[in-house]
Amino acid sequence: MQMVEGTTHGRRAVVLLREMIVKGEFPGGSRLFEVSLTEKLYMSRTPVREALSRLAEEGLLERLPNGGFVVRRFGYRDVVDAIELRGVMEGVAARLAAERGVTQDMSDALRRTVDELDGCFGPGLDDVDFDRYAQGNEAFHQHLAQACGSEVIRREVERAVALPFASPSAFLPSGIGILAFSRSLRRAQEQHHGLVEAVLAREGARAEALAREHARIARANVDYLFHVKPDLIDKIPGLALVER
Repeated sequence: MQMVEGTTHGRRAVVLLREMIVKGEFPGGSRLFEVSLTEKLYMSRTPVREALSRLAEEGLLERLPNGGFVVRRFGYRDVVDAIELRGVMEGVAARLAAERGVTQDMSDALRRTVDELDGCFGPGLDDVDFDRYAQGNEAFHQHLAQACGSEVIRREVERAVALPFASPSAFLPSGIGILAFSRSLRRAQEQHHGLVEAVLAREGARAEALAREHARIARANVDYLFHVKPDLIDKIPGLALVER
């Protein structure tokens, strides 16, 4: 029983720390200390130590030569590679879902989520409920990862989405107010519809291509941010204006 509890605490520590880092509670360059984190997370040092090691493996943290960890800052290539990997993994999930077929419950869930996302858009070109869209968008991508019925694929998609700035909602415009990002959501929603249609029509190649193209909307937003609006990069915790 002790081992199960320890494992559960370790996983919870990973989730909590990852979320805090991605949201910018620990800015890039911050040194993380086990003792202060145990107090912040109300956990013992063992699960916190395990979480720090896990997040270092994921690339969110860097080990210091003299011990300890520091929060990484991510440059253009880091983010582009993470988005590319997510697109590949979601493409595989979409293709397998189409080829294998989905359950009626999953079909209903995909259709329902897309309909809910449609309700996030108002009459104006830039009229979008960002908070509601972010929730629906996350649900859609979770359904897509589950649709093929493979726990292996679902876990790998989850790992790819957990990479820094690879999340489908990582570059939603509400936090930085970029008009071009806002307008890209309508194109993304069209692709959501296309993905559902391809999966339910058992068109594997089309579903995979659409999923990979869908990830490129995030890539286009990254390109815009780094090459057109670099002055806004400092508004996004963890990003750095470097080519690394």
